Amino acid sequence: MLWTVCKGLKKNDVVLCPDGDGSYFVGEIESNYHYHPGQILPHRRTVRWYPSRIERNEMSQELKNSTGSIGTKSDISKYEEEILTLIGENKPPLITTSDTTVEDASVFALEKHLEDFLIKNWKSTQLSKEYDIYEEDGELVGQQYPSDTGPLDILAISKDKKTLLVIELKKGRVSDNVVGQIQRYMGYVKEELCEDDQTVKGIIIGLEEDVRIKRALSVTTNIEFYRYKVSFDLFKTE
Repeated sequence: MLWTVCKGLKKNDVVLCPDGDGSYFVGEIESNYHYHPGQILPHRRTVRWYPSRIERNEMSQELKNSTGSIGTKSDISKYEEEILTLIGENKPPLITTSDTTVEDASVFALEKHLEDFLIKNWKSTQLSKEYDIYEEDGELVGQQYPSDTGPLDILAISKDKKTLLVIELKKGRVSDNVVGQIQRYMGYVKEELCEDDQTVKGIIIGLEEDVRIKRALSVTTNIEFYRYKVSFDLFKTE
């Protein structure tokens, strides 16, 4: 069960969780696995919960038999159509967020996918010329790397192993929040991960030029701002 929570489930998977009173919470996984040592339930995934629950007495007998009980895990993928019917109109709109620091929800949604794209296509980016995704014991762990102030979007290391790079996607958020957040993450990396001969740098990635970020970064020497450009091609196949 623990392996399923940490590794088996993927972002955007929909999960059901019993409330102990005959109903099920329904939600969508929004993050990779992150670990919080010393806290209750330290193995965590961020979930965006839908506004209503599914009543067990509304389920088909087959779905009831497959949902298991509290403290177990079950794969109910084959009941997707029934679950969507039970959710009805209660699934939230695709482009919404409850994060009060987000100024533009559509950009927020786009850049959540951009993070996955950067990881999967790292070798084709400009950053790959100098940096590799951070690894531990031969395993890529640089996406959503856990820290004591929240998970880092991307953690990379220079090919000469001298510099650790913290990459934070703006995700439509208020500029001051993004700058403060990447500084906190960089402080964590400096204190907890960097060796004596290593330094830490930061990169903020956003869709548009941001004068507030530009002003804030003008008095720093170790954080840069990158813009990304989205292109779309449509072509007929033979």
